[in-house]
Amino acid sequence: MKSLTRTLTALAAAASIAFSGAAVAVAAPVAPAQAIAVVAAKKAPAITINKIANKTVKGSNKATIKPSVKAAKGVKVTSKVLTVKQGKKTVAKNKASVALKAGTYKVTTKVTYKVGKKKFTASKTQTLVIKKAAAKKSWAAPKGKSCPAGFPVKGNQTGSNKEWKYHVPGGQFYKRTAPEQCFKNTSDARKAGYRASKR
Repeated sequence: MKSLTRTLTALAAAASIAFSGAAVAVAAPVAPAQAIAVVAAKKAPAITINKIANKTVKGSNKATIKPSVKAAKGVKVTSKVLTVKQGKKTVAKNKASVALKAGTYKVTTKVTYKVGKKKFTASKTQTLVIKKAAAKKSWAAPKGKSCPAGFPVKGNQTGSNKEWKYHVPGGQFYKRTAPEQCFKNTSDARKAGYRASKR
């Protein structure tokens, strides 16, 4: 009986060792944390490309536009240029400033900048409208024999030669002249083709 007990105890111990060994064999070694870590790429500090405001010009004058850029701390802007298109036509390409007449344009601002030793580029396209200022009215329609306030000079076609003359307040024929046009000043009257009345 004692012999049987010893045998069973020995078998149990052997089985325990065998199972323990199997467990060790199955377990896989854990890789170092450095080997499996994923390094996230750093984003470059922001470059803000501001919208260029719409402009208004007088007559055939032109409006000059320039890039408007704001750089975050640590960012060095190395270049900022404009490319301008009107329809399919390229008006300007990679210019630091552009003079534009009245019209509607597609403007692309391109910025090259550095963060440390790394170079980056950014661009933004916008629609830019340059309006033509409304011309100031140089004359006004009369009211009977009177001119409206602010337009005291009377202009009309008179005389045997049907000449275009203008009359100023205080002139001999001013009060009885029925104007066809009223002007702010004599300069505007002359530009419209009138000459001064002799009286």
